[in-house]
Amino acid sequence: MYNTDWTKDFPILNQEMNGKAFVYLDSAATSLTPEVVLEKMNEYYREYGVNVHRGVYAMGAKADGEFESVRDQVQKFIKASSREEIVFTRGTTTAINMVAFGYVLPKLQAGDEIVTSMSEHHANFVPWQVVAQKAGATLKFAPLDANGAVTPAALQSVMSEKTRFVALNHMSNVMSALNDVQALSRVTHEFGAEILIDGAQAVPHLSIDVQAIDCDFYAFSGHKMFGPTGVGVLYGKYACLQAMEPFEYGGAMIDQVQQFTTSYKDAPYRFESGTPMIAEVIGLGAAITYLEKIGYATIQTQIETLREYAIQQLEQLEQVEIYNPHNHEAATIAFNIKDVHSHDAVTVYDLEGVAIRAGHLCAQPLLSEIHQGSILRMSLQVYNTKADIDRFIAATKKASDFLDVLFL
Repeated sequence: MYNTDWTKDFPILNQEMNGKAFVYLDSAATSLTPEVVLEKMNEYYREYGVNVHRGVYAMGAKADGEFESVRDQVQKFIKASSREEIVFTRGTTTAINMVAFGYVLPKLQAGDEIVTSMSEHHANFVPWQVVAQKAGATLKFAPLDANGAVTPAALQSVMSEKTRFVALNHMSNVMSALNDVQALSRVTHEFGAEILIDGAQAVPHLSIDVQAIDCDFYAFSGHKMFGPTGVGVLYGKYACLQAMEPFEYGGAMIDQVQQFTTSYKDAPYRFESGTPMIAEVIGLGAAITYLEKIGYATIQTQIETLREYAIQQLEQLEQVEIYNPHNHEAATIAFNIKDVHSHDAVTVYDLEGVAIRAGHLCAQPLLSEIHQGSILRMSLQVYNTKADIDRFIAATKKASDFLDVLFL
């Protein structure tokens, strides 16, 4: 049974693209934003749109309360032990860079090791390259299984007494391979190292318990989970956050400023310099409320049903090569049309009113592992329907037929 009740909550789905009803299958890049999130952000600007942590007047107190209530909400959402472990950032990329340059780099010595994998998004890959280069450390890569996951045994195979930090995704943005992050954290800690989990792709689809995972850091973005762009969360164990150096310096994060010395606030506020993303944080809170209203079980059932239907249709097309057919919990299908470049193919999807992703997907190391320079990716969310899949399949057939003829 295909649920279509949620589509009405997303105004953008009422539009056309290239003269055809809009089909959005790129939620792994950015999910659509429901009306309730837009309304909550507009409420801030219309009713109490002043700065936070500054004004000692009633409207300032209202803004403070709305903003800080989201910190409490996020704590409960990911089951952190305290609100002080929740840092608001501009997104997952910022959060990872904060840890890389404010926590890991200052502790590294030449010869130390950082472990990551070839399945990482560039945001969880490039910072570790740079940090390793700056410190004279060694960057090591945990091998992937056939589905693109890092198993505990695979991680253990590259760990050593020199390993200081591990950075891995919870779910791949290409293969949607799901890592057992609790087991990976356990392996990491057995070697005396610490671990960051990139949860950008996981949080929209899985209930997260950072205490059960026992990771040292966990990062995710609002815009992939029905929220606005420009806001994300860094969770860190409080002791780790207190030991981490600030990433930016300025107003709001200071304790005392004297002529030649400055002291900083305790975590999380030492990491939130300047005027924060006030409307965006408030919108994130509304997005969490909306997501919890739907429920992860509903989201996953919808996605699994639609993905299975799409896979069945695609497997009947000889021209289509699927790279992650067996990751059944996945929200994505990574594929190519044989002998057709992904950028050529995606043009046909666009003309048919269907939005999917094409290119290296900010995951060039992973694409090199599957011997591809560019691929196509369709990704699902709860607002997608069986009719969307039918449109997608029709566009796939048209792209194959049209471009095959074009290149004869």
